[in-house]
Amino acid sequence: MGGYTGKILRIDLSADKVFTVNTDSFRIREYLGGKGLGAYILYDELEANIDPLSPKNLLIFLTGPLNGICPSTKMCVVSKSPLTGTFADSYIGGHIASELKYAGYDGVIIKGKADEPVYIRISDENVEIEDARRLWGLDTFETERELLRKYSGSHVACIGPAGEKMVKFAHINTELYRQAGRGGLGAVMGSKNLKAIVVKGHGFINVEKTKEYLEIFKETVKKIIESDVIYHRRRWGTPRVMLVASDQDLLPTRNFQEATFQEAENLAAEAMEKSFWVKHKACSTCPINCGKIGVLRRGPYAGTILEGVEYESAGMLGSNCGIGDLEAVIHANALCDRLGLDTISTGNVIGFTMECYERGILSEKELEGIKANFGNKEALFTLIEKIAKREGIGDLLAEGVERTSEKIGKGSKDFAIHVKGLEIPAWGIRSSPGMALAYATADRGGCHKRAWPIGAEFAGKGLKGEPIERYSAEGKATIVKYQQDFNTATDCLVACDFAKGEIGIAGYAKLLNLAVGWDLSGEELMMVGERTWNLIRLFNLREGFTREDDTIPIRMRKEPLPSGIAKGRLVSDEMLNEMLDDYYKLRGWDKGGIPTDGKLKELGLPPFKT
Repeated sequence: MGGYTGKILRIDLSADKVFTVNTDSFRIREYLGGKGLGAYILYDELEANIDPLSPKNLLIFLTGPLNGICPSTKMCVVSKSPLTGTFADSYIGGHIASELKYAGYDGVIIKGKADEPVYIRISDENVEIEDARRLWGLDTFETERELLRKYSGSHVACIGPAGEKMVKFAHINTELYRQAGRGGLGAVMGSKNLKAIVVKGHGFINVEKTKEYLEIFKETVKKIIESDVIYHRRRWGTPRVMLVASDQDLLPTRNFQEATFQEAENLAAEAMEKSFWVKHKACSTCPINCGKIGVLRRGPYAGTILEGVEYESAGMLGSNCGIGDLEAVIHANALCDRLGLDTISTGNVIGFTMECYERGILSEKELEGIKANFGNKEALFTLIEKIAKREGIGDLLAEGVERTSEKIGKGSKDFAIHVKGLEIPAWGIRSSPGMALAYATADRGGCHKRAWPIGAEFAGKGLKGEPIERYSAEGKATIVKYQQDFNTATDCLVACDFAKGEIGIAGYAKLLNLAVGWDLSGEELMMVGERTWNLIRLFNLREGFTREDDTIPIRMRKEPLPSGIAKGRLVSDEMLNEMLDDYYKLRGWDKGGIPTDGKLKELGLPPFKT
């Protein structure tokens, strides 16, 4: 069958065993790969309520049927999150997903825990579990360079000190500057004493209808290259939205107290292009070339090299911490990359810490001499180091903002900015009810990648071009559900967000059918997304989540914006519940957010048992 290699690796680190299973032993036509296949495996094989950091948890690296042969694809990493307790999936760009398929595997399922630190080396049919004790303690950059000295031409996914210390928002790093950042999957890797995975492949990927596929591939690439939207993404990357976010009261500022940052211009794409970026970089098979490699040429952080800074990182390490110094934000981002920390959660947790300090909830003594006021870049750097190494106050902050606020108390829960324990990213929501609903219902907690209705709210148009009002609850559930299903379907293919809009669901269906030899329609591909979304809902319900968890931070519901064009706005409990009722009805779920038997039967899913 085209598109797939036909094999998935299973590795039991406790038993030191490696074997393969057939990919088609899973329900691949119903889940495809990536997120869908990961959800199916996790729901089927993982018992309820296990500790995510126990050897029983699974860590799954998955490709999709278009990896290595489609413009713009990624690697999907799936596990139960140690930060949230929910299903977690996170995505890595670069070349490692294609390399895994060239080695002959559609994915790797890892369980157990090694007695000592190890790394996994995959070279075609040769798969070895190797001693990593000499690598333990190295940062991600050092680890990758050491392994590439030994295995030149390979691709490496690894963790840094944060993953080794099981910081709840530790990431997995590849190609120095690419990360599976959200949900703490680096901590899962660390809990298994797994330092790295090294992959080298020498094979190829079969396509069922090669001639027709190449014709569609060329048309797709041409469409992407000629797109005005892609032009701006190629030139500016994600930081292109920095000024718009600030102008429209969406940019988190000083722990989401405000949504407009006076120094936003310093952190925008134009500033990075002028003083930092030196070249572009592309992922495997991708014509977009959106990556930006930059170098600081002067100043206290001279010599720092980084890919980015992405908008989310600039927002959370910059404006959310009251810092408008681009060079400081670059340095902070590089620290997170090296130490193995998710920049979004790190900036969120430190912004929270700074507010606690300014309110007198955390004293300078409790912070071990750190004057953690907003705008203090030295405090930002020190706290990043402490969190990654779990030193002093960093040991508490490493648990994430929800657990930290519960431990500190003193009213700090009211400004702990998360959904289901996942620190929300750099999009304020008091001026965007649709985004509030997207956060509340996102499967892994506060996440902007599941749906981004802000664009529709800006345009004032719904899915069919009907007028919608930006600050109203009406019509937002329809947009959020559609975007969630679309993004989930394309995440089962492990497609890149930048190309999704240009290729479209019909385009992906056409590429998939020609590659694999199927005849799925666009509607059926969308149903794969809906099926996967509902299966993950069952997983989270089984873990104890309820409608009460489909909410947004207290600050967003109780504290109106103090300034800006949306001054006085918030998303009230009444507005949120109105949107939730609409959303559940559209989903075919009951009032408690549980999928009905009829909906589950329609999607080919088992009945839910509490």
